[in-house]
Amino acid sequence: MARYQSVCEGVYQVGGGFLSDPDDCCIYVVEDNEAAALIDTGAGNSVPRILQNIEACGIDKGKIRYIILTHGHIDHIGGAAELKDILGAQVLAHHLELDAIEEGNPRLTAAAWYGVDYRPVAVERVLREHSELLSLGDVELYLLHTPGHTPGGISILSTIKGKRVLFGQDIHGPFHPDWGSDKKVWHRSMLELLDFEADILCEGHAGVIKPAHEVRSFIQGFINQYC
Repeated sequence: MARYQSVCEGVYQVGGGFLSDPDDCCIYVVEDNEAAALIDTGAGNSVPRILQNIEACGIDKGKIRYIILTHGHIDHIGGAAELKDILGAQVLAHHLELDAIEEGNPRLTAAAWYGVDYRPVAVERVLREHSELLSLGDVELYLLHTPGHTPGGISILSTIKGKRVLFGQDIHGPFHPDWGSDKKVWHRSMLELLDFEADILCEGHAGVIKPAHEVRSFIQGFINQYC
């Protein structure tokens, strides 16, 4: 059974679907010379498998200093508390998602949809600006506020070894009033992501999409569907 998928140099998919558990979103790790970051954590039932997958990539778990939560749905945050305990990593998320992540608001986490008991986790770095920078050494991650699916959703943009990589976790939606979804705001967010002209898209459920024309077609296709 596969343990991970290599996306590009220093970027791996380590969870989601056949890599961990069907309830998990796609989980990614980005590594550079000084540190590594884990992007989302799955629904919470596959933490041991995710850690095994990270090791299979050849990444020292002690190098993972950051856990970036793209938004507050259970399939993205369910494993955060346990992974934080094990890794000793700092959790990052947007301030508009704290009611879900830190308080465990069941309407916002949608935990009941998955039959999961969510364990809330403290967020050490609260994102409040439209764009904030996180450095892993030579690789810099731009944490971009891209609301629409949820009010505090973020996407991560980076140029890695000459490739423009976009971590856009729930580009495909869906939308629900319980989560504060807003299709008009989402549309603006998607146009901003298109402007980045990514070579590779690491999406939250569709997995890895490349090259650049396929990335643009994927995002534009959902804009056409919803707008």
